[in-house]
Amino acid sequence: MSLTYRAVMALAAPVVRWWGRLEVSGTSVLPASGPVIVFANHDSHWDPLVIGIAARGRQVRALAKASLWKQPVLAWVLDHMGQIPIERGRGDLAAMSAAVEQLRDGGCIGVFPEGTVSRGEALRPLSGAGRLALAVPEARLICAAASGVTDIARFPHRPRIRVDFFEPDGGQAQEGESAVRLTRRLMTQIRQRAPYAVAGRRRTAQGAVPASAAGQQTEDAGPRQDVSDDLA
Repeated sequence: MSLTYRAVMALAAPVVRWWGRLEVSGTSVLPASGPVIVFANHDSHWDPLVIGIAARGRQVRALAKASLWKQPVLAWVLDHMGQIPIERGRGDLAAMSAAVEQLRDGGCIGVFPEGTVSRGEALRPLSGAGRLALAVPEARLICAAASGVTDIARFPHRPRIRVDFFEPDGGQAQEGESAVRLTRRLMTQIRQRAPYAVAGRRRTAQGAVPASAAGQQTEDAGPRQDVSDDLA
C-alpha cells in the first residue's frame, strides 16, 4: 500500500468514520491478498474513498475518469495512489490492460459498473466490469453495497454510512456466463442492498427504478458495450 494512498485515506477518515458514523460488515469475505475485483454502486463522488476506507488492509485501485488527470496536482496524487485513468465511452483498452496487469500482480481493482454517479436514477450497468472479471478468472469477485454516502453533504444532518461487503449469490463467474449477465447479476444484488440515492434533501430520486426493475431494463435494452467503468 503506497504512502500517498495511506495519507489520503487518513485525511478522509475523520469525515467518513467520525462524521459519517461508518459501519462496515462482511470484511471477512474480502481476501487479504491475491487478485480481487470489488463491484460497487455509485451514488456519490465520495464512494471511492468510503469503500477504500472500509476495505481496511487492501489498496483499492480505482478506474477513474481520465479528465481528473487534467489537474496536475490531482494527477500526481491519483498516480501515487495507484489509480487508473480511463476514457469514458471510448472503449479504453489501455485502461483495461492496466487493470488486468494489476490483477495478475495480485492487486485489488474497484469498479463502478454503472459508469457514473447515478444521481438517483437507475442506470444500465456497463459490460466492461464483467469483461475484466472474465479476463482474469482467478480474481475473486466481491460486491460492495454503500449506502448513506450521499448524506455527507447534508450538513448539519449527520450521515450514517454503511458498507456491506458480500460474495455474490450464485457464486463467482459461471461457465458460459456473458460479461453483461455477470455484471447485471452482481449489480442487481448490490442495488437490492443499496437503492439508488440522490444528493440533496430527498432520500431517493423521484421515479427511481428499483434494482430488480433496472435489471429487466438492462435485458430489454441490451448490453452497453463500454469498457469505461468510471469510479469518480
